[in-house]
Amino acid sequence: MHFQWLSQHTIPFQIVVEYIPLLATVATTILSIVLARATLRYAETTDNSLALAREEFERQWSPELHVKLEKLSNRQTRVVVTNLARISVLIQMVQLRQLSMAVPALRSFLNEPLVGGCTWTDELGKHMFACTGDDYDGQIAASVTFYASGRLFRTDWFRFQIEVSHGDILRLEPVNIAARRVQALGDEDEIKQDLVEDVVKAKAASAS
Repeated sequence: MHFQWLSQHTIPFQIVVEYIPLLATVATTILSIVLARATLRYAETTDNSLALAREEFERQWSPELHVKLEKLSNRQTRVVVTNLARISVLIQMVQLRQLSMAVPALRSFLNEPLVGGCTWTDELGKHMFACTGDDYDGQIAASVTFYASGRLFRTDWFRFQIEVSHGDILRLEPVNIAARRVQALGDEDEIKQDLVEDVVKAKAASAS
């Protein structure tokens, strides 16, 4: 009786054998899906790592200068240019102007090399007073044009609050850093074009 019940409810061995390849296929499919997802995650992680490495490389080797004006005494100031990148640059021009002026009061043409991570300084002398006059209380801005990797770049305008009274510099403080990174220029012809545009703006301002 017991043997007869087992024979009625036992799965035939042949059916079990036939289901083994199906189970193996299902297991292989699940394993393939797991491995595919792991591969995609690894590829995504690798892409993110490469993007971070590329960004770090560009940040370190892309030209980036910081411009600062410092007060040495009541009648002396200097410009401090720091190369924040690793790449060396060749400083071509320093510009200084009041924010309300259409034309920079100072255009100092130079040919000074500046190695990455180093600082270049130069006394402004009378150029500062050519920009501010003997009495002035407001903001001025400084910018630097330079060569790097055979291309011409220009920094944004770094702003400073200055107070001058009777030819004495009472206060000179930075207002903020540049809002934008350095901009690539075409060549020296573009500098000449900027000079022409400044002259046109000055004439327009004087006419108005």
